[in-house]
Amino acid sequence: QVQLVESGGGLVQAGGSLKLSCVASGRTFSSQSMGWFRQAPGKEREFVAAITWRGVRGNYADSVKGRFTISRDNAKNTVYLQMNSLKPGDTANYYCAARTASTSYTPAEYNYWGQGTQVTVSS
Repeated sequence: QVQLVESGGGLVQAGGSLKLSCVASGRTFSSQSMGWFRQAPGKEREFVAAITWRGVRGNYADSVKGRFTISRDNAKNTVYLQMNSLKPGDTANYYCAARTASTSYTPAEYNYWGQGTQVTVSS
C-alpha cells in the first residue's frame, strides 16, 4: 500500500512559479513510478508529468514541456513538480499518483492517488 499526500498549491499570478510536493508512505515508494495529473472543473483528468523509479528523466505533456520539471527524492519518499511560467490554463486540482510499473500517461493505470492540491493562476 502507498498513501500519497500533496501540498504546495495556491494562488499565483501568470508568469509565476509554484513547487508541488507529494509525500508517500509505505515501504515500496522507491519502486513506484510516479505521475502528476491535473483536473479542471468540467474536464477530464489529464496527464502532466511522470518519472521512473530511478528518477533519471521525466515525461511531460506537450502543454507543460519546458515549463514544468518533475523530480523525486527516494530518501525522502517525495516527488516534486516545479512549475514555472504558469498560465491561467494551468489552473486545476493537481494529483500525484503511483504505479508499480513503468510510467504511463493513462490515469486508470495508476494504483494509488493523493487527494489533490489546488493551483489557481490569475491573469
